[in-house]
Amino acid sequence: MNSELHLIKLAQAGDTDAFCELARTYERRIFSLALHYCRDHQDAEDLSQELWLRAYAALTTFRFESSFYTWLRSIMINCFLNHRRTNAFRNRQQTDPVDSFKTQNDIPGASMETRLQNRLVIDRVKRVLMEVSPQQRLVFLLKHEEGMTYEEISRELGCSTGTVKKSVARTVARLREELGVPKANDESEDYISCAAGGY
Repeated sequence: MNSELHLIKLAQAGDTDAFCELARTYERRIFSLALHYCRDHQDAEDLSQELWLRAYAALTTFRFESSFYTWLRSIMINCFLNHRRTNAFRNRQQTDPVDSFKTQNDIPGASMETRLQNRLVIDRVKRVLMEVSPQQRLVFLLKHEEGMTYEEISRELGCSTGTVKKSVARTVARLREELGVPKANDESEDYISCAAGGY
């Protein structure tokens, strides 16, 4: 099997099969992020398709200074922000954007009680994320689903680190309130991050 590095070089030289193989590697993760962002399956499909078209067009600009996925994620964030600015997302009934959050439901041997408890926590996290602004949801997902640092997020979104921290703090405060986690508990944010599928 070709290495990713070799596939990228082939794709940059015009090999569409190599690009398609790269896309297959990341298409599920990209679609999951798109669904988190826009909360609608059709919008997520449209956003994913736009990402792949942009990535293919810009492939020669990839300089191997970051991972290929990091480069794709930057394009995804730009696609999302552009759609937001143009109000391109549909106003259909919104679907579940956090079904693919990683939980202990996926861990072999987890008891039925543990799985049920995790499902209830995820449902409550989902409800809060539905209520915050799209920008807050994006920042929270980049921090706790993608594992990006505050500095990385601020660079991607073109805002200050303080703005990113404030956005995450507001969402976490909403989650604390919903989950009944006392603010004085030093482990509360870690608990919420884990519940939301964080790293």
